[in-house]
Amino acid sequence: MPTSNGVADETSTPARILDAALVSFATRGYEATSLDALAAGLEVRKQTILYWFPSKEVLLDAVIDRSAIELSEALEGSLATAGTGWVRVEAVVRSVFRLAARQPELLGLVREMGRLGAPAATRFVAALEPLVSRASEFLEAEMDSGHMRRHEPRLLLLAIYSTVIGMLTEVELLRALGEEPTARSLVRRRAEILDLLRSALVTSTA
Repeated sequence: MPTSNGVADETSTPARILDAALVSFATRGYEATSLDALAAGLEVRKQTILYWFPSKEVLLDAVIDRSAIELSEALEGSLATAGTGWVRVEAVVRSVFRLAARQPELLGLVREMGRLGAPAATRFVAALEPLVSRASEFLEAEMDSGHMRRHEPRLLLLAIYSTVIGMLTEVELLRALGEEPTARSLVRRRAEILDLLRSALVTSTA
């Protein structure tokens, strides 16, 4: 049942459906996911899913909306206690890697949105727009102050996103093939990508 703030309780039927759909969309893909299979895995009737989410398209929209909120909250939380300049970029990258270890299906969904394209990807990007706008403003300010090299902020964000998600979806692929990445390998990947981004972004005078 929804709570007073409109968010479904984690143990409620809608939340269980969203959890199962997220995992299936992220690992099997949207087209390969059937409501019948979801219902069987949840041990409920297909009509139960359709009661809460009248179609697979509506279910996908709900998964996208909830995932965008979770991703935004994770990134905002990492920035709440971060300092300024490069430290904030580093905080975001570390936060995404923590998500990869804790909720690999969330990043798997991000990859699936890119594959599906519009309207799913458009909905996901629109949900993250407030966060993207703040990040662009931050990068612009850092460039104006001379702390970071001059780039077009939104193109720079896209490049950072592609680099980080690209490296992390390699981890996702290893899991799909049955090879569980170790904590040490994730730490090594994180260090490599931070070194790459720092050398590309930070000026010698920063």
